[in-house]
Amino acid sequence: MTTYSAKAADVERKWYVVDADGLVLGRLASILAMRLRGKHKAIFTPHVDCGDNFIVINAEKVHLTGNKRADKLFHWHTGYPGGIKQRSMEQTLSGKHPERAIQKAVERMVPRGPLGRDVLRKLHVYAGGQHPHQGQQPEPLDIALMNAKNKKRSG
Repeated sequence: MTTYSAKAADVERKWYVVDADGLVLGRLASILAMRLRGKHKAIFTPHVDCGDNFIVINAEKVHLTGNKRADKLFHWHTGYPGGIKQRSMEQTLSGKHPERAIQKAVERMVPRGPLGRDVLRKLHVYAGGQHPHQGQQPEPLDIALMNAKNKKRSG
């Protein structure tokens, strides 16, 4: 008995659209990372990009549990003396590019290196409800129905 190893030509990629309105950021990112990588498929091979393409809309309406929206801080250094900077998740989501919150969350969950960069090219995140990928005929994927905890309850 031999182990099946998928080739890049064997992989069939579909397009899915995900509405992030009301979804919890970490749960959304972990599901996207798994499916972008192709781990949900029976033909998964670790060294081959087996995943599907994903379009995420309404990225600005994603939820965070607890006080993470105000308390979660991201630090970076500009390279200049005294150049340490920080930004809260609230500033990111209410700023000019709220889609970066989902992009960075997924980026931190995929492998680093050439395979991870190939995987991230299949993720398309948009702050609003419109996207320019109607030509690919994406199927809707309702992540809120996968688990009750994936959707933030109001109140």
